[in-house]
Amino acid sequence: MQHTELLEKVQQSLNSIRPHLQTDGGDIEVVDITEDYVVKVKLLGACGDCKMSFMTMKAGVEYSVKTAVPEIKAVEAV
Repeated sequence: MQHTELLEKVQQSLNSIRPHLQTDGGDIEVVDITEDYVVKVKLLGACGDCKMSFMTMKAGVEYSVKTAVPEIKAVEAV
């Protein structure tokens, strides 16, 4: 799968959970997708400072992305 196509699928999966993040005053953006299929994201707004951001990343963001795009190995906040 080409990088552009992979990025598009990751963006679509993030768009499905973005309203939940925005409800709490946060958001998320993709910084990079590495050659070994790790998505680097930046948590924005309230999500950047939240003590529960690790849980949000693993239980919400990573799960959604890996379910929608099985090629992805992990999602990491930068």
